[in-house]
Amino acid sequence: MKNIFTYIFTLTLLAGCAGGGVPFDHTLFSEMIYSPTHATGFEIRGCEEGNSTLIVVKNPWQGADDVEQMLLIDRDGTFNTSGTDIQRIDHDAKRIICMSSSYVAMLSTIGKQEAIAGVSGINFISDKYVAANSDKIGDVGYDNNINYEMVVALNPDLVLLYGVMGASGMESKLRELGIPYLYLGEYVESSPLGKAEWMVAVGEITGARDKAVEIFSTISERYTALATEVSLAAKECKQVMLNTPYRDSWFIPSEQNYIARIIRDAGGEPFTIAGTGNSSQPIDIEQAYIWASEADVWLNVGACNSLEELIRQNPKFADVKAVREKRVYNNNARQTTQGGSDFWESGVVRPDVILQDLVTILQGDEGELYYYKQLK
Repeated sequence: MKNIFTYIFTLTLLAGCAGGGVPFDHTLFSEMIYSPTHATGFEIRGCEEGNSTLIVVKNPWQGADDVEQMLLIDRDGTFNTSGTDIQRIDHDAKRIICMSSSYVAMLSTIGKQEAIAGVSGINFISDKYVAANSDKIGDVGYDNNINYEMVVALNPDLVLLYGVMGASGMESKLRELGIPYLYLGEYVESSPLGKAEWMVAVGEITGARDKAVEIFSTISERYTALATEVSLAAKECKQVMLNTPYRDSWFIPSEQNYIARIIRDAGGEPFTIAGTGNSSQPIDIEQAYIWASEADVWLNVGACNSLEELIRQNPKFADVKAVREKRVYNNNARQTTQGGSDFWESGVVRPDVILQDLVTILQGDEGELYYYKQLK
């Protein structure tokens, strides 16, 4: 195994250093190929000549300030990126390691699931393609337990990373191995459609940008039409409580959090805290109990599958209005046997389906729920 590791490492390193004779200069990419309508964290640029493109990612994790990363897709083999921080691939990516399940969902949504070479935590992924091909797709681990021998053996064209309050711990090792990577920052987007729009960046990486734009446009149109229909109906606005205590802390989303925004688009009014961006903060536990008691509907109650489980967490919950009236709904209707939630996977790229669920819950419309289930 060690000899194989060394051999593949050498090939990968040489490939990563390859490039044309023109020194890379980002100012040559002055043509705006794609400027997002909802997402704030990426754009796609092109040259006046040739097919090479540049994906520019900005502030891809919470707390990032003026962080910028670029991935050059050098389809023409023109540019030399030696001595720069630019990540480079010389063709559309055909083998990708996804360090987040939402990246798996993006690839599947645009019909590029066969590019999934590796994942992080395969037993927590709901995607049907991954499940059916688990013998071919590598599980590289997660956090501080990354199997770098497997990463190299999978021979990826690209690794899709995420950062939590800072750069991924994988970054320095991937640089050492000469394996290109790109951060996706969909999780910091506060717009539901902004999160989904990152599929266009993934489309660019895999040579399917036009298809990704078409699919995203359809999702956006569905979402907007449903939100408009709700706003014109002007039914009674229900107060919504979110989450449950975790280690004596009750996290409540900011008023601009994407879940709060979907709830408002569905005709509800969530209890939130002041703040911007897609963040949540712990609040005083007694204040949270007051809000829970006042709420008409209670959503996203952790791992609970029944009202009995919820009450077992805290007997006080038995007196909560939403519990008494059986108006508690959890977003775990679709999960793996290990507890992986499809809400946080495919739900990222299907905000229109989440919105439809919440309209059904909050407006009393008929219809089956997809990501949510009513606790009984």
